[in-house]
Amino acid sequence: MSKHTRLFILCGIILLAAMFRLIGTGLPNVSPVAAMALFGGAYLTDRKWAFILPISALLLSDWFLGFHETMWAVYLSFAAIVGIGMRVGRSKSPGSVVAGSLSGSVLFFVVTNFAVWLGSGYYPQDLGGLFLSYAMGVPFFHYTLLGDLLFNGVLFGGMAWLGARFPALAEARA
Repeated sequence: MSKHTRLFILCGIILLAAMFRLIGTGLPNVSPVAAMALFGGAYLTDRKWAFILPISALLLSDWFLGFHETMWAVYLSFAAIVGIGMRVGRSKSPGSVVAGSLSGSVLFFVVTNFAVWLGSGYYPQDLGGLFLSYAMGVPFFHYTLLGDLLFNGVLFGGMAWLGARFPALAEARA
């Protein structure tokens, strides 16, 4: 299988995840967003494409869903999760995928809740307000964990299944 064929397949998987984001799950924060980043970082060996494809897919879905004032934090988190995915890509073991997924979830929670505290005006701009913003986000965190673990399981498990059925897909570099 050629490098370009594998890249096309990986791009298709990431775009399908972005399209699923548009459909939604009906639960807050249960989406394939972080999974697209972790998966892209793990499987796209060209660092440029590892960032460009998942971030472009996020941008495309956000174009339909809308933007808000703390989008910078979402995209910063997303780029960092691509970096975590690059580390996961060294082994792609179930343990490294779970660790990467949990790390990405925590990172997203910390960065995005900090951004809400910093820029929204919902919370006092002091240490108490920062802690309050994190406390208010805790009830939604289990949804983030659920979505990240679920979609990482689907993406990484699906790719492992495809690689077992089509060994050339697992061996080719993209």
